[in-house]
Amino acid sequence: MKFRITILCENSVGPISGTLGEHGFSALIEPAQGDPLLFDTGQGLTLLHNARRMNRDLSKIGRVVLSHGHYDHCGGLLPLLQENGPKRVYGHPALFRARHRIKDTGECWPIGIPHTRQELESAGADFDLSDEFREIAPQIYLSGEVPRATVFETGDQGLYCDCTGQEVDATPDDQSLVLETDKGLVIIVGCCHAGLVNTMEHVAYSLGRRDIYAVIGGTHLGFCGQEQFDMTVSALKCWGVQKIAAGHCTGFAASARLSREMPKEFQVALVGFTLEV
Repeated sequence: MKFRITILCENSVGPISGTLGEHGFSALIEPAQGDPLLFDTGQGLTLLHNARRMNRDLSKIGRVVLSHGHYDHCGGLLPLLQENGPKRVYGHPALFRARHRIKDTGECWPIGIPHTRQELESAGADFDLSDEFREIAPQIYLSGEVPRATVFETGDQGLYCDCTGQEVDATPDDQSLVLETDKGLVIIVGCCHAGLVNTMEHVAYSLGRRDIYAVIGGTHLGFCGQEQFDMTVSALKCWGVQKIAAGHCTGFAASARLSREMPKEFQVALVGFTLEV
């Protein structure tokens, strides 16, 4: 099947006049047949505005996928529901767990979903939560919980379920979207806390195929060490991934390194970036 993928929320903006950036991520998925769906909703500061600037009608969306329960991926769900009506919302059972970041100074910041499940359901959210790999629409899959198999993808430091630092948050709800396209598999990642290589291996195992054409979204390589970066680049090359449109938590330094290592494949996924595949 053919798809059009458009970035609606991102840290930085592209050339489309009047669009705004925020620390967050959201991508609109429009299949050639069937209803469009939304992957993540950003913080909620720019989603509706950017969609209007790009002439994207979010009222046509029937499904919303939340990659994980952080504010910069889920904050836009409530305003989306309030303006465009009820939606089926897919995610992981741990989506609403308490999340905090504890800084080196000891400061504790809440980073979970900024609205309660009851608030969102009252606004029209119909939650469908599972940790299993599953098909949610024709040739569109949700990865489910990704096994942490590699030794070099160590996850985040400083994420906890409490402010005392007693319960580490391993972000088990991190999920990615997979599209079966005419050119191969396209994986859309929110932050990829589970690790990009872990995610690709899980998708390949679940679908029984390794032809990953493109990876789009936040790779979290901006928070990793040299070993993880090097091993991830090696894996991308080995797998023959032809397009890497990275942004959000990839960061400027890691983006520059990806551009240097894979100049033909890499591009920055700014607000307004569109891939037709």
